[in-house]
Amino acid sequence: MDIVAVTLLAGAVVGYFVLAGCDVGLGMLMPFVARTEAERRRVVRAAAPYFLGTEVWLVGTIGVVAGLFPALKTEAVTGMWPVFTALLAGWLLRDAGLWFRGRWASAAGRGACDVGITAGSWTLAVALGLAVAGLLADGALLSPFALACAATVAALFALRGAAFGAERLVPHEAPAPVPAAVGAGAAAAAPAPRSDAAESADAAARATRPLARAALVGALLTAGAALLPGGAALDRPLLAAALAVPLVAVLAATSGLSGPGLARHTSAAAMALVPLLVAASVALPVAAVPASTSALFWLAVGPAVPVMAVGQVALYRTLRRPAPAGGFFG
Repeated sequence: MDIVAVTLLAGAVVGYFVLAGCDVGLGMLMPFVARTEAERRRVVRAAAPYFLGTEVWLVGTIGVVAGLFPALKTEAVTGMWPVFTALLAGWLLRDAGLWFRGRWASAAGRGACDVGITAGSWTLAVALGLAVAGLLADGALLSPFALACAATVAALFALRGAAFGAERLVPHEAPAPVPAAVGAGAAAAAPAPRSDAAESADAAARATRPLARAALVGALLTAGAALLPGGAALDRPLLAAALAVPLVAVLAATSGLSGPGLARHTSAAAMALVPLLVAASVALPVAAVPASTSALFWLAVGPAVPVMAVGQVALYRTLRRPAPAGGFFG
């Protein structure tokens, strides 16, 4: 039963990292990929529907920890309460910016929401990186290893957001033109102009390569810092090394791509490997759960897991399309 519980927890965290990395990472990059008001609205409309679906995995993770890992809740969450307090603050700040930006008529109000989106996204990414470091280093948060780990995870979130933005920020094409008569009745169709420029998508695409290189350097520094005093306290170091190698390989492949290329897939693989590395290399404190609580949990969660998985795959495939020109958000 322990392996099933750990697998469920790791799967929920993987789902959140892979999917929420899109909107969190895009929020981190907002000042770099969106210079004009129209571009900032497009970024918000690209990210906003996504966070509503991907946060299902974060809520699911909290439910799994509360139901099946009460000792983890006590030891890890309580021991790292400043990190989780910052995570909650960043989550609320980012979400408030996404929800309220379109409700402000003034430039100052929209600018404040933009700051909230960017600052909240960075806070979320760094806090999640510190949480990963704390789990790998037995709660130590101020060591070189923890700081390098937090920076690496933040770079991975930014890479994921850049790969997402390269697709999601592509503007809609204008409607196909009506053929125009040329000469003695011949027809020719003029090319459809874009409704707006694609600077944001191009900027996101260009960012994938340097961000992958930054994450690769960070991963190598984190691996080196793990050997220093106060570094990683791993229960299964060989498994950690076995998962660290493909992480470095994926980032090395991404850093060699020109433009987004396969970055959508490689960034997703890199994000997935982070929680898997934690789950494989650290013995999570599994405490005995009352039989009634366990039965209630599995009866409630079991049927929901495949529905969540199918729904999230459908969401990902749908929202790869260019962001709409109008809507509630933005």
